[in-house]
Amino acid sequence: MHWYMQVWRKYAVFSGRASRAEYWTFALINLVISVLLLAVDTAINSRVPDVLYGLATIVPSLAVGCRRLHDTDRTGWWQLIALVPVLGWLALIVLMALEGTHGPNKYGGDPKSHAVGAAASYPA
Repeated sequence: MHWYMQVWRKYAVFSGRASRAEYWTFALINLVISVLLLAVDTAINSRVPDVLYGLATIVPSLAVGCRRLHDTDRTGWWQLIALVPVLGWLALIVLMALEGTHGPNKYGGDPKSHAVGAAASYPA
């Protein structure tokens, strides 16, 4: 839950780096919440809860995706590859699953480093 809340604390922070744990924990919890909200939507015959949650998570999802790509020393614009049907999504999943660069890179300090990770994730 720590990583999920970490993403919400950095709601619109597109600079810095995010570890695989931060990104994938956020993605997994988002998936679980979306499935639960879909069940609620079905029960009340409305799409409002799921749509509202989806709208609320657009910015933090893009931000953590950008920071995750920064950890692999890529620009956040690589998220646009998801616009390519099927192959784009697969390529983005692979990019998000890659191990980040060790030590600092041009986007900040290594998020795995306890001394640097918390401070380097925020903009200067």
